[in-house]
Amino acid sequence: MTTVVVVGSGIAGLTAALHADAGGSTVTIVTKSELAEANTRYAQGGIAGALSPDDRPIDHARDTLVAGAGLADPGAVDVLVTEGPDRIRDLIAAGVRFDRDADGTLRAGLEGAHSFPRILHAGGDATGAEIERALVEQIRRSGIRVLEHTYVTDLVRREGRVAGVETLGGGRLEADAVILATGGAGRLFAHSTNPAVATGDGIALAARAGAAVRDLEFVQFHPTVLATGDAFLVSEAVRGEGAVLRDESGRRFALDVHPDGELAPRDVVARAITAAMAHQGGRPVLLDATAVHSSDPDERSRFLAARFPTIDAAVRSRGLDWAREPIPVTPAAHYLMGGVVTDLDGRTDVPGLYAVGEVARTGVHGANRLASNSLLEGAVFGARAGDAAATDGAAWPVPAGTAAVVDAAPDGIPHPPFTRRALQELMWADAGVTRDGDGLRRAARTLAAWRTSATPPVSLAEHEDANLLLVAELMVAAALARTGSVGSHQRTDDPASADARVRTDLEGAA
Repeated sequence: MTTVVVVGSGIAGLTAALHADAGGSTVTIVTKSELAEANTRYAQGGIAGALSPDDRPIDHARDTLVAGAGLADPGAVDVLVTEGPDRIRDLIAAGVRFDRDADGTLRAGLEGAHSFPRILHAGGDATGAEIERALVEQIRRSGIRVLEHTYVTDLVRREGRVAGVETLGGGRLEADAVILATGGAGRLFAHSTNPAVATGDGIALAARAGAAVRDLEFVQFHPTVLATGDAFLVSEAVRGEGAVLRDESGRRFALDVHPDGELAPRDVVARAITAAMAHQGGRPVLLDATAVHSSDPDERSRFLAARFPTIDAAVRSRGLDWAREPIPVTPAAHYLMGGVVTDLDGRTDVPGLYAVGEVARTGVHGANRLASNSLLEGAVFGARAGDAAATDGAAWPVPAGTAAVVDAAPDGIPHPPFTRRALQELMWADAGVTRDGDGLRRAARTLAAWRTSATPPVSLAEHEDANLLLVAELMVAAALARTGSVGSHQRTDDPASADARVRTDLEGAA
């Protein structure tokens, strides 16, 4: 009987664990916080899938490829969109309560860069929380072993393969297969939508074990995060309902950069906001929902509270009445498209090691993620990895991909002392929404100096810091290596953006 350790407990990890368990494996889930504490829990947007008889997987695939700026893997995208509807039906069978119309029909919404309303939500803007709730309940019923508040510090390697994990405090779990499902690295940046657990642990674990990583330069910055109080994401679905972006003068500036305006791909909208903020001295732009649904502000207020209850509560807790006045927003780091290179079943190029969800680079997203494809990716590829881990023998297909190389060296110039906040501010300034060669080289030198002076980590926070520092070096090296602009990677020293040309070609072909 195969033993499988799953590290992480979002939609990808829980789905992988359930499939490995169904395949006859002995499964243990290890998570550094509570079982339900994962990026999935905070996903306000929905899950995309061509379930309507009027929609087609091929159309979903086209939208995904266009959003990916020509760098998405068509084979991975085909798996995502063709298997996605069945995985959504699995979630429904597991008890996920997606929003429905009065007649019981699943209610599907429209989000940026989708050509058809195919986005399912739950609780209006609490889709991730509802999916996490249902999957956690299923895990509890299954009897799968769960180790909460257990931090993995390293992978056990034996005879050229991964054979388990080391945990903080010295505990070791032996396993035939380890599935990394640790999420992304949003906590690399000063402004982030990610929860505190998103510290790049899985990417660092895999890189130290020799696994290939790729496309770390592609970070999606969500365009609309509340710019007052703690960072809080305002879902793209709000713009899907008709909210618009305005600068301080009241002008809808997003239409200047893309015909779809506020519903253009996220990288386009985030850059438009960044440019508008720079033009007005760094002050936030405004998200205007005052024309959504009704001309009557009281009716509009009731609609916003019912459609977006979580966002409505957050907005109002800050003393804002978004039914009557625009609210201030700013971009923030949201999703990492790159990660540990895998094949279509989650296998890395290190035998015994799998990666799923945001930690993985499946090729689905290319240079930019299509809205609401992340939960779908977790469900589809989590299932495939769980099935593969339960059945893989000695054969190990090796996916193509190379690891980023960190070649910077300390420059001898005094740098500020390392703190997590200093790292986050550095990455926001020099590897954020826009980058250039000078800033990236400056960041690389500072990161190298911090690495040289680092001491071996002891506490959980120190291990997280070490992982963040390693992933930051890999990300900056990747961003330096890609000198052209494409997708979410915008080099201001390459003003003729490659993704604009690619996207035009793709849209013309479609």
